[in-house]
Amino acid sequence: MKKTLLLMSILLLMACVSPMRSDLDRHQKKWREANITHYRFELNMICFCTFRKRMPLQIEVLNGQVAAMTDNTGRTITAADADYAYFSRFATIDRLFSELQASLNGTADQIAAAYHPSYGFPTRINIDRIKKAADDELGLAVSAFERLP
Repeated sequence: MKKTLLLMSILLLMACVSPMRSDLDRHQKKWREANITHYRFELNMICFCTFRKRMPLQIEVLNGQVAAMTDNTGRTITAADADYAYFSRFATIDRLFSELQASLNGTADQIAAAYHPSYGFPTRINIDRIKKAADDELGLAVSAFERLP
């Protein structure tokens, strides 16, 4: 009886997650097929964070690596910056997909995402890690995407 109940619970959980996971997989495939290796975008992190006044970040990516990152004042963000490690975590489209994947794998209670209709990258990600906790939510918004030569 306990095994049946456990199996039913797992299947129910999978049914709840599957549509979002298949949506993520479909859009990630679209992104990969677009084969965009050089691009620029703005990233706005919406959270209860000390660095909010620096948003949005302007990020240039070349061959999957951050080529340049500046805050909204034009200040270059380097590894010496106190917020660099956190900013870098979301600084490429592939890293945004990774964050979504990790959240779907059980590190968040609620997740929502919207995707670019042509290229498939996430344009909006909302993550609530602990539903009943205050100030733990993270929003990520991608705008001003530009494919570069």
